[in-house]
Amino acid sequence: MKLLSTCQRGEKVKVVKLNADTELKQRLISFGIMKEAIVEILEHSPAKSTIEIKVGKMRVALRAKEAQMIEVEAV
Repeated sequence: MKLLSTCQRGEKVKVVKLNADTELKQRLISFGIMKEAIVEILEHSPAKSTIEIKVGKMRVALRAKEAQMIEVEAV
């Protein structure tokens, strides 16, 4: 397993586990970031403080701290 924050631009991964508290987990699920979801890494900010991902047709920007709570595996 690896963390979403360590993925490279252009990589597609499948979400395996959300290691977040209830409030953050609900917010991620509302964006479609849930177990078994396919996520594409679009961009990292220059300081790697945020990561832009694509889930379905939606684009979402996550803080690096939030991305570290999402376990993924290669598709």
